[in-house]
Amino acid sequence: TQIRFVFSFKLSYYNEYKSYLSKVMSQPPPYSPPGGGQPPPPVMVSKVELTISCNGLKDADVFSKSDPLCVVYSDINGRLQEIGRTERIDDNLNPRFQKQVVVDYHFEEVQKFTFKVFDIDDKNNNVSKADFLGKCECTLGQIVSASNFTRPLDLNGRDYGTITIHAQEMGGKQQSIKMTLKGVKLDKKDFFGKSDPFLEFHRQLIDGSYSLAHRTEFIKKTLNPSWRPMKINTRRLCDNNPDNIIKVECYDWNSNGSHDLIGVFTTTLAELEQTSAGKRWPLVHPSKKGKRGYRHSGEIVVENILLKREFSFLEYIQGGCELNFVVGIDFTGSNGHPQDVNSLHYIGGGRPNQYVEALTAVGRVVQDYDSDQLYPAFGFGARLPPTWQVSHQFSLNGDPHNPDCHGIDGILGAYQQCIHTVQLYGPTNASPIIGSVARMAREALHQEQASNYYILLLLTDGILTDMDQTIHTIIEASELPMSVIIIGVGDANFDDMERLDSDDALLSLGSRVAKRDIVQFVPFREFKNATPARLAAAVLDELPGQVSDFFNESGKIPPRDLPTHAPAAPTYYATTSRRT
Repeated sequence: TQIRFVFSFKLSYYNEYKSYLSKVMSQPPPYSPPGGGQPPPPVMVSKVELTISCNGLKDADVFSKSDPLCVVYSDINGRLQEIGRTERIDDNLNPRFQKQVVVDYHFEEVQKFTFKVFDIDDKNNNVSKADFLGKCECTLGQIVSASNFTRPLDLNGRDYGTITIHAQEMGGKQQSIKMTLKGVKLDKKDFFGKSDPFLEFHRQLIDGSYSLAHRTEFIKKTLNPSWRPMKINTRRLCDNNPDNIIKVECYDWNSNGSHDLIGVFTTTLAELEQTSAGKRWPLVHPSKKGKRGYRHSGEIVVENILLKREFSFLEYIQGGCELNFVVGIDFTGSNGHPQDVNSLHYIGGGRPNQYVEALTAVGRVVQDYDSDQLYPAFGFGARLPPTWQVSHQFSLNGDPHNPDCHGIDGILGAYQQCIHTVQLYGPTNASPIIGSVARMAREALHQEQASNYYILLLLTDGILTDMDQTIHTIIEASELPMSVIIIGVGDANFDDMERLDSDDALLSLGSRVAKRDIVQFVPFREFKNATPARLAAAVLDELPGQVSDFFNESGKIPPRDLPTHAPAAPTYYATTSRRT
């Protein structure tokens, strides 16, 4: 995000302006310096390679066996579009296709695929003239969350043979570089003071140009800065190519955005892998290079450096990590009486209410990553029969000892039943449910491997009454394998809720600071006229990074060995378009 400040002030306001600048001087540059803007946050888009095999196919040929070929279709806005196909294998009812199909994987979307198998007798592999041997409909999420996804083939309403689909993420193993750098005797660029230096790391693109990969904070008024420890993913830094040029530029920060170049050096991942503490890189200014008596404009020194193998989100999922989905729904009186057509909990009128829409949009994505399909679902802020005492955490299904609902449809059924049996009341306290999920996640924290990660979907219509306690609970939960998705339902002012979604600065309360950002907040009204896929994408796009970052930082590996590549073979590339 680029933020531009425009100031209009009289000379008497100068001291206030100086005070403001002093506060922001310790922050990274909020606008675009020379050489590119702030790198965008990582987006979960991966290339996934699908390898297909079948068993027990129908023999459609009279004098020989079937000659099968598999065609892969993607559901694009309700229409099937071919995105790839395997080779044809002659006379084989148990084919192991070697030709893979490569697709784009988006965690935050429900990507529907159809696999159709044909007996090909035409030399041009024309499926319109072929015998149909069966089909399988599934989602890409189901495929990648299984080590080998096997389903029966549907042949005109009956099962005939099976299909197995193996997914493999492309791109090689991930690494990150953790290092601490300092500058020594940098050139002075400010006339009335010392420089305010910061570093930018740029990766080289195919055409020889450079793209910003990482930027440090800047250090105020020093020629010998020590920057905070940094962590950079090697895929972002150099596309995992050990010989790609990495250009590092050192600038002097200026409040007007016109930053002065101090000097440049280049390196490679191969060199960094051999680097140890004490390594020095001289900074060279291009306009001074070659001038008589010029050596350099200071040096960048390595204080410590570590290259670490990291696992991607897909590697954790394919390695057996379960995403445990938990739901919390606001039953406070501010929603309006459920029988009132203006109530946020009103059920009827031919369209689902906002609670149902939000739950369905998110749940349909996440359900593919939880093998038992059992989801704890809670309500808060209602009076419960028979005592009519207010409860800030109760089971939607009415069973205080087992809040699990089977599938997303089970949660929706429990919700519709519950709305007619409780009395909406208040206040809006979210900390009890967040704390309850945190206790589940704390048990998972003690597991040796990355076996379980918890996702709490919290649906609420207003400002939390227990905001400070909620912040305290979230700060404690930031050390655990869990994330919190909050969707604001209705037209209330949710400005205070944005504080929980700490994209710009980690959530804090007093002297306590969250270890990481685990909250994503979205007002439903911004997606009221959009498709469910857009809402799901908005609330889930940060989740894969939160999962992989947590387990990598904790040093936890996937529970089981990762699947290996199928035999090498020709590859058919296809790009599925993103639906909106």
